[in-house]
Amino acid sequence: MTNRRPGPYFGQYGKRRPVTGGLEARSQRGSFGRTWWGREFVDIIEFVADKGRMSRGRSYARSGQVISLEIAGGMVTGEVQGSQLQPFVATVSIDRLDDAEVAELVALVRRQPGSLAMLAGGGVPEVLGPLLLPAGASALSYDCTCPDDGWPCKHAAAVAYLTTERIDENPLEILTLRGVDLDMLIDGVGGDSSDADVDDWFGDESHLPDLPDADFRAAIDDLDPLLLRKAIRSVSEDERAVDAAIRELKALYQHFR
Repeated sequence: MTNRRPGPYFGQYGKRRPVTGGLEARSQRGSFGRTWWGREFVDIIEFVADKGRMSRGRSYARSGQVISLEIAGGMVTGEVQGSQLQPFVATVSIDRLDDAEVAELVALVRRQPGSLAMLAGGGVPEVLGPLLLPAGASALSYDCTCPDDGWPCKHAAAVAYLTTERIDENPLEILTLRGVDLDMLIDGVGGDSSDADVDDWFGDESHLPDLPDADFRAAIDDLDPLLLRKAIRSVSEDERAVDAAIRELKALYQHFR
């Protein structure tokens, strides 16, 4: 990590302290990133990172070691409980969009009808990805008050993984991280009426945008498999019957996709 405050030797550290009420990741197994933009964010942070530190970061994120998480313009800050009495403060940073990049973003949104509605509705048009997401691993920087100089350390990795879940659930957080917001884009797009047809009062001649392509994800994939098994066991304790019920549910969801 860079620009850190002097810390104690590793010899003073032991097992991490348990946390009550920490921010537990929704993803408790497998990969992080449920949306295309979340998966791309994960790919970027994992591209050149140390696999061991990232694995421990996932464990920290899933066990609730992150106490707080705040996304602001250019930086995500999280408090992460380690082995010491006081939590470490870890950050994930990315440059805010400058004026030229904001103007490019507004122009791109203006050329893509429906993109504002998609953002407001919880999606990210793929055409905006190159401007909103990090251009690569070098676009991100990490810092932490722990003594580990890993890039990132496990504490910053945990913050990065929880950030992925936040932008999965609310893509407007990506705008916040890049220093813009939806109102800014709306004002920017609304400020140019050069393409408006003032004689077309009701928009009869307007061309509606195509509906966005949505990635199919069976609802069963969003369920906690342990809770699902527990629910099915309430009507049958035969594990073979439970397995058969789960297979039939998956087949039904695939059939009605």
